[in-house]
Amino acid sequence: MTWAADFWNRLAAGFTRAEGLDAQPWVLAAVAAVAVLLSVPGRTWRWFGLFVTFVHELGHAFAALTAGRRITGIELRFDHSGQMRSLGRNGFGAMWAGFWGYPVPALTGLALVWAAQTGWASAALSIGVLVLVAALVFIRNVQGAAIAAACAAAAVLLLWFVPQVLAAYVTASLGIALLVGAVRDWLNLVSVHTRRRSALQSSDAWILAQRSNVPSAVWLLLFAVVIGACTVAAALLLSSAAGLTG
Repeated sequence: MTWAADFWNRLAAGFTRAEGLDAQPWVLAAVAAVAVLLSVPGRTWRWFGLFVTFVHELGHAFAALTAGRRITGIELRFDHSGQMRSLGRNGFGAMWAGFWGYPVPALTGLALVWAAQTGWASAALSIGVLVLVAALVFIRNVQGAAIAAACAAAAVLLLWFVPQVLAAYVTASLGIALLVGAVRDWLNLVSVHTRRRSALQSSDAWILAQRSNVPSAVWLLLFAVVIGACTVAAALLLSSAAGLTG
């Protein structure tokens, strides 16, 4: 059997349901601690934040596709900035694509926690590999290619080496880390609007305000509502997995 066939078999095997996340509270606390170590300290955030930025830009891209726009490229940079370019009519489609950057890491985090809790953790890892590898074709800069390739390689390694018995814990931890990363990025965006206004023109909320005549504060609030709802929903799922809810 060639390595390609072996990889495909592992990828396909992921789409089978296993036991969902069901652990003692201290085990889930350890899972959450790993997530915090990925997404809070500056040294680890320097690297994990690049993945959050990639998910952010993929959120813009997916939203653009659902609005009938054509993706022309994604750029990612080592300073955690990025840009998604698309073509299509201005108006609702452009605003729809512009909105789903900051909320999508939180939505993805919630989806991963749900997959872990319901027994679809391996499927989530397989889907992650497919999405990240497919996204490589849209990258248009050297830094972005390095970031996207590293994210895709990390996803492949997780799929290849994480045994199914641990997949739920790894997936839950990654989901929590994305949720924390979404909150962290939103707080950083708020600081752009309050303390670092020289960078205002790079803000999604500012760009949406220019396109819609709806104040930036409203867009910031809408981002927060989606991120907050995802965080609460994920917390409820984890509480259920730990037997803390009825």
